[in-house]
Amino acid sequence: MTPLLAPSAATPSPSATTAATSTDASPNTVWDWFLGIPLSILLIVVISSIVLLILRRTIRTITAHVANGEPLIARTGLQDTGVGSALLRADPLASARRSQRARTLDSVLRSTATILVGGIAVFLVLDKLGVNIAPFIASAGIVGVALGFGAQSLVKDFLTGTFMLLEDQYGVGDVIDAGPASGTVEAVTLRVTKVRDADGTLWYIPNGSMLRVGNKTQGWATATVEVDVDYFADIEQVHQLLEEAAASVAADPVLGAELQGEPVITGFEKLSSDAVTMRLKVRTSPAKQWEIARALRVATRTKLEAAGVPLAGQHDRMSAHLARLAEQLAKSDDDQSDASS
Repeated sequence: MTPLLAPSAATPSPSATTAATSTDASPNTVWDWFLGIPLSILLIVVISSIVLLILRRTIRTITAHVANGEPLIARTGLQDTGVGSALLRADPLASARRSQRARTLDSVLRSTATILVGGIAVFLVLDKLGVNIAPFIASAGIVGVALGFGAQSLVKDFLTGTFMLLEDQYGVGDVIDAGPASGTVEAVTLRVTKVRDADGTLWYIPNGSMLRVGNKTQGWATATVEVDVDYFADIEQVHQLLEEAAASVAADPVLGAELQGEPVITGFEKLSSDAVTMRLKVRTSPAKQWEIARALRVATRTKLEAAGVPLAGQHDRMSAHLARLAEQLAKSDDDQSDASS
C-alpha cells in the first residue's frame, strides 16, 4: 500500500505577509517600545531633577536662616519686631561670621548635591541603554585614588576648612594667632584663610597648614594690666588705687557696658630689687580687651600720680614732679592774692 505523502508547507500569500508587517508596526508595538527604555530614561531625568531642585532649595532655605540668625521652624516672632532686629544687628562681627559661614556652606552643599545626584542619574541612564557601567565605576575609582595622591595638600585644605566652618573655630572679624601669622581675619574659604596683621600685611594661610589656632575674640576676653610700683610703696594703698581706677572705667557709659564681672587685683606677681608687680584683670566682651586695657592704664596712671605713688625706678622723678606742682600751686596762690589786694 502506497504511504500517504505529507502535505507540503503552504507558501504564505502576499496578503498574510502584509498583515504580519502591519501588525509589527502597529501603534501598540510603538507604545510598548516607548514604555520601555525612553520612558525609563525620561523618568530618571525628571525624578533626578526634582530631587536636585528640592535638595538645593532646602539647602538654600537652611543657610538663609543661618545667615539671618533666624530660627529654622518659624520666621515670625521676636525677629519681626524692632527689638529683634536691633538684637540681630547688635554684634556686627558675629553677623559677618554667620553670613560667611552660611554662604560657604551653601556653596559646598549645593555643589555636592549636584555632583551626587547628577552622577547617579548618568549611571542609571547608561545602565538603561545597556552600557556596561562597571568599567566606568572602576575608572572613577582609579581616577579618585590618583587625584587623592596627587592633590593631598589640596584635599587636606578643603577637609580642614570644612571642619573649621562646621565647628566655628573662627570667622571674619576675629583676631587669631595661627602660628605663621597673627591678626584680624578678613576672609575665610574652604582652602585658605586671609589674615591682616598689625603691620597691614595680608597673609594667605592654607587651612591644612594650621596645626593650632588661638582665637582671641570668641566668647569673652580678659583685659590685663600689670603695674610695677616702687619697692617701698604701700601695697594696700596701691591695691585701693587700682580698685578706684577700675571703678572709674566701669563708670564710663561706653566702656562700662563691655565689662563682665568684677575686676580682680592680685599683688606680688613679681618681686625684684626695685619693684613690686601688681596685676589688674577684668573680663570683657570679645575684641574689647585691648581698648579697656588702655583705659585702665590711663586711669591707673592718673590715680597713682594724684596719690604720689611712684612707679618702679621713678621715685626721684616723682619727688621732683610733685615739687614742681607744689611750686606752681604756690605761685598761682600768690598771684591770686596780689590780684585781690
